[in-house]
Amino acid sequence: MTTLRRAARLRSTKIALVILGLVAVLAVAGGALAPHDPLAQDTSAVLRGPSGGHWFGTDYLGRDVLSRLMDATGRSVVGALEAVVVGFVLGVPTGLASVVCGRIFEWAVQRTADTLMTLPYIIFAIAVTGIIGNGSHQAMLAIGVLFSPLFFRITRAVTLGLTAAQYVEVAELLGASRGWIIRTHIWNKVLPTIAVTTANAAASALLAVQSLSFLGIGVQPPAPTWGGMLSSDLGFLAQQPWSPAIPAAAIMITVASLNAIADAIRDTAGVPVDDEAAGGTIPATATATATATAVPAREETYA
Repeated sequence: MTTLRRAARLRSTKIALVILGLVAVLAVAGGALAPHDPLAQDTSAVLRGPSGGHWFGTDYLGRDVLSRLMDATGRSVVGALEAVVVGFVLGVPTGLASVVCGRIFEWAVQRTADTLMTLPYIIFAIAVTGIIGNGSHQAMLAIGVLFSPLFFRITRAVTLGLTAAQYVEVAELLGASRGWIIRTHIWNKVLPTIAVTTANAAASALLAVQSLSFLGIGVQPPAPTWGGMLSSDLGFLAQQPWSPAIPAAAIMITVASLNAIADAIRDTAGVPVDDEAAGGTIPATATATATATAVPAREETYA
């Protein structure tokens, strides 16, 4: 938790949190805050440019682009979060359990993770939605399952490195159970790495969800999504060349904010408390030391 508090003090994190806070507000109340009905069509105002009544113009059916962008935020963001939650729930507990549940369980989950990592996101999601139905929940379930090996491998690698620490060995010699050791000594130290993975996975999931929406998989028209708006706007580049830039900018800014938070957590994870009190900055030596000590641990894990 100390690492997360340090990261929250960085300027880049504060800016990213403000952006994500705005996205969260739009995700919850974007449809209510929209100046126009996102689904209302006005055939007399088709493909209009930005104006006082329509700040971002109108689309090919005369619908207000700003209102559709605000209403689409909830479907776009919640879908990505749903995929991340599925990956987190499947991957993190399994990664922790693989260290303590014996060779057979370890071998089985590792082979399962290896198999899932070979599957491409888009093709797997198309196959799943083709079998169980084309809906947002089905598509997010498929994406989340393919994210679980990422959480599993990172959680397992960090946990294996921590189980070799001296204080963990002392706790084992004193008779502490593996479950108690994980709850007391390991989980708090694994949490920053999982936070970085979650932020990066959320950014990747957002891109994957919008790619599926762009292809017409998941949320179905006329309900707007950022990817769906981007897909429909590409058909009218001659009339409105700026239109695809609006949903694309929303995707890029949100993804950049998530990646900025992940970078801040990763960079502050190697800063000692004394260095933070001295200047509040991230010394290059601290980052290099953390990287140098992390590489041998990972090599030893897969040896």
